[in-house]
Amino acid sequence: MTIQIIIIGGILLIILLVVGVVISSNSERVLVEKRLAQYLDEDEIKSASRQPESSALVEWVSKRVEKTSFGDRVARNLARADLKFKVGEYFVLILVTILLGGLVAWFLGSRHPVSAIIGMLLGAFAPGFYVRSQQKKRLQKFNDQLSDMLNLMVNGLRAGYSTMQAMEAISKELPAPICDEFRRVIQEMQIGIPMETALDNLLRRIPSQDLDFVVTAINVQREVGGNLSEILDNISFTIRERVRIKGEVRVLTSQVRTSGTVLSMIPFFLVLILWFLNPEYLLSITSAGNLIAAAIICVVLGLIFTSYFIMMKIADIEV
Repeated sequence: MTIQIIIIGGILLIILLVVGVVISSNSERVLVEKRLAQYLDEDEIKSASRQPESSALVEWVSKRVEKTSFGDRVARNLARADLKFKVGEYFVLILVTILLGGLVAWFLGSRHPVSAIIGMLLGAFAPGFYVRSQQKKRLQKFNDQLSDMLNLMVNGLRAGYSTMQAMEAISKELPAPICDEFRRVIQEMQIGIPMETALDNLLRRIPSQDLDFVVTAINVQREVGGNLSEILDNISFTIRERVRIKGEVRVLTSQVRTSGTVLSMIPFFLVLILWFLNPEYLLSITSAGNLIAAAIICVVLGLIFTSYFIMMKIADIEV
């Protein structure tokens, strides 16, 4: 028993050490980029940000995975969540959470293999849930700031600023995340990337329908001409109304969405709690191997997922 505790403690220390190295390397990279941003252009920042040492395994995984469509999708999701991880580092983090979750669940679940499998599954999905939640929060915050951005840009254009100068004012005056994104747009244009491409990259990082209207208006105005300030002023009014209506709808439907999520998760949490408290009780249900128990479980799961889908569909109101 003592030897098992020592082994488990050693594995936990190794896992925590790996997590600490990954997190510290990313925090140092962010700090370096912030300091260099005061003096360097974006291309110099990128070359300098590659200097911090990283594991050879992480570099190998990053080079192999980033060339695939799956790696490109992961990199895009990390960029949308504003997480300073390479693709290889993200996969290493998933591996660490799988091992850590499986080890903790195995230790708490009476050292049963099923407990370890449950912990590994939870550890595998935990980083993805966190990335998606960060994406939603950042996108919501960006959409809430979009009307202020348009007002500042319209005022700058009417004062005689060029489009690039108006974007630069946005990157200096408004808070994050909208200032960070437009700072990237300005830096991309400063190194020679066309405005259309820089705006497309912005839309790739921020998949917002309201932002799509703005980018389309700017691109059309650059091709056919026209009064951009008046166009953006009309779009700003539309976006403000949409943000207001979306907020009201979100408040009115929050009870339905919360009820659907909580009611759907209660059975799974109860099963997990019962498993870790008394696994023999749950195993006795399926030990006989009868088809009635399997049919009941399938029906219950079908009803849970169907009710959750229906409640989310009711709360999903297009604005």
